[in-house]
Amino acid sequence: MTAVFCLPLSAQKVDKVKFFEEESTVNANLEMDLKDLLAKKALDRFLPATLTFTMKDGTTITEKIEASVRGNFRRETCYMPGLKLNFRKDSNSSLYKFKELKLSNGCNTGDESGQLVIKEYLAYKIYNQLTDMSLRVRLMNVSFKDVSGKKKPYTQYAFLIEDVDDMAKRNKMVEIEGTAYNTEQTNREQMTLVTLFEYLIANTDWSVPSYHNIKLIGPKDDKTVRPYTVAYDFDICGFVDPPYATIDEQLQDQISSVRERLNRGFPRTMEELKVAVKLFNDKK
Repeated sequence: MTAVFCLPLSAQKVDKVKFFEEESTVNANLEMDLKDLLAKKALDRFLPATLTFTMKDGTTITEKIEASVRGNFRRETCYMPGLKLNFRKDSNSSLYKFKELKLSNGCNTGDESGQLVIKEYLAYKIYNQLTDMSLRVRLMNVSFKDVSGKKKPYTQYAFLIEDVDDMAKRNKMVEIEGTAYNTEQTNREQMTLVTLFEYLIANTDWSVPSYHNIKLIGPKDDKTVRPYTVAYDFDICGFVDPPYATIDEQLQDQISSVRERLNRGFPRTMEELKVAVKLFNDKK
């Protein structure tokens, strides 16, 4: 029998660490005013929503949350932009400790967009195999429903992305923000690994100095340690190859398609590369 939890659930909080460790797909329903959300995609605002999770053991959790649009490119390009879910509406809720999480969902409705989501999800999972300094993800099968009844409901794969602070905490570090770093000012060994991974999935859409699709983490009490790079957001890499993918103007004289690989890292010795390549081969 399916168990339905009713608020308050302070004694039944979902463990956010275990949530991202588990591999099963979560069935979910997200109900909100999609008509209002999609009509005003340019606005940064949270709208009320109802989220229902059905876990692997059959447990069903239904909670009132808030959802907002995120990301500039997809607001202009996609029918459905990326979403951010705010779980902090009620401190007694079972998902309150999730705080705010990014939901990576399809650009459009339909199976093709859902398969692109799966590809990006797999890119994260490959990255997870290479290093713990990576954001974990949890695959979901989400039914999107418009409470106004003006938009047609649809179901599609999506995934939640672990909070950066939680990832840093797992690695006994904290996120570094607001300080400008050049690529070669970061931890050299980790930067080599990240560069090779980006090359593997044919991703050029990243930059350390501008914090573009890159997070930095480091020890809280030792500012002399070079920060570690953490890559994220792989939706326009060659491995995923969505129809809306474009090449940065500064790179168009070197590659003409996202499916062409370009090494955006700095030179490394053959000995350094052999160490990194061995890790990739060991995890193959």
